[in-house]
Amino acid sequence: MPSFLWDCWPSLELRAVLCAMGCIQSIGGKGRIFREGITVIDVKASIDPVPTSIDESSSVVLRYRTPHFRASAQVVMPPIPRKETWVVGWIQACSHMEFYNQYGEQGMSSWELPDLLEGKIQAISDSDGVNYPWYGNTTETCTIVGPTKRDSKFIISMNDNFYPSVTWAVPVSESNVARLTNIYRDQSFTTWLVATNTSTNDMIILQTLHWRMQLSIEVNPSRPLGQRARLREPIAQDQPKILSRNEPIPPSALVKPNANDAQVLMWRPKYGQPLVVIPPKHR
Repeated sequence: MPSFLWDCWPSLELRAVLCAMGCIQSIGGKGRIFREGITVIDVKASIDPVPTSIDESSSVVLRYRTPHFRASAQVVMPPIPRKETWVVGWIQACSHMEFYNQYGEQGMSSWELPDLLEGKIQAISDSDGVNYPWYGNTTETCTIVGPTKRDSKFIISMNDNFYPSVTWAVPVSESNVARLTNIYRDQSFTTWLVATNTSTNDMIILQTLHWRMQLSIEVNPSRPLGQRARLREPIAQDQPKILSRNEPIPPSALVKPNANDAQVLMWRPKYGQPLVVIPPKHR
């Protein structure tokens, strides 16, 4: 096997984890043949069947870690007769985000994506902020440089989850008294398996996935640290959907800014005007 093919294989350990987990959706069999003769033999997608974990070890912030979304695909690229480069990998975009932290009767903080919230764009890139439009550039992509004489067979994989920190106290207050009473989060994503000819910029969508992460945490700030937060429904996440018909990629999912750089933290008091707590990195 040519050396560049070995660079495209993720560890067998990750492959074993994906195969061993429950609730994995997959498309297998004889494979699906697409334009340019690219074949997707198998696609798997799942969200780990574990609840969100809550960490109250800090007196300043509450932390939580959601289960991982995982996706993998086995792809066969036919021989490339010319001197050209193909990249096969995962592209992801956020199409919906609600992320509220309630502080009793005082108000709430809210992470927001203004252009998405106002309907100016259909979805926003969830790239790593460096390798646009790809979600990442390690196990998430594979690059094949032509000409090649044989099929190139490889597996590409990705995973995603949330691990934020939420202040116990009102974020615009100088007080450090715990006021946090509830955390609510609901985000939806579309993830595409894509092959791109970097010489011609031709892009072929091989597979489309939908997944969603929902979260609700009830907090009693009057209780001792370590006993304040309780995870509410849903305890288990809905599993991803592997679509039978591919969806187009919105232009905004392929370019800057990504969701992390575009989001803004707002303070929305029960009475008074909203305040920007943390402005977006990219306007």
